[in-house]
Amino acid sequence: MSNLLDQARRLLAVAQTGLHYTRNKFERERYEEVAQIAAGLIGNAALYDSQQIRTAWLLEDGYTTPKIDVRGAMFRDNEVLLVRERSDGKWTVPGGFADVNESPSVSILKEIEQESGYTARVLKLAAVHDRNLHNYPPFMFHLWKLLFVCEITGGTPRLSNETDGVDFFPLEKLPELSTGRITAAQLQLLHRHYLEPGLATEFD
Repeated sequence: MSNLLDQARRLLAVAQTGLHYTRNKFERERYEEVAQIAAGLIGNAALYDSQQIRTAWLLEDGYTTPKIDVRGAMFRDNEVLLVRERSDGKWTVPGGFADVNESPSVSILKEIEQESGYTARVLKLAAVHDRNLHNYPPFMFHLWKLLFVCEITGGTPRLSNETDGVDFFPLEKLPELSTGRITAAQLQLLHRHYLEPGLATEFD
């Protein structure tokens, strides 16, 4: 299934890139047809409506590249700060899609403050992960995850439009995780980097 999803995403990316560059009417019609077929395949593999997929992909014009998701973990000894997502009722470290015109560190610090109420500073980039390679549930986009180790500098716990819970949890007693956003293995990785800041940044 994952191989089919990978191929369908690639096919849709090729079609979208073709639509960006071609000015030929007939080529555009062919690319549109290919995009519609690819969107249907992604919908079958990842349980999305094909029109929802086409709408999401066509919000951005131009050469198709992976999206960037930033995540920031803050620890208190053997506990990690998690927020509960309203969308699925499960827990994750703060984060989300990086915004245009913001650096990765600015993006993650903004996400932390918005979703948890805490202000923070970045200590290090622990990993850059290709979502496809780390046992995540199917998703319509190809995604790279930037996993940061951060520390709290101020603020107080606060709920948001996206989150309805903020709390610290022991790493050995985690609540149900929103595994499309973070996995237990990645929390362990981030904790290792918190304990040993000199570790090299991991990638892929």
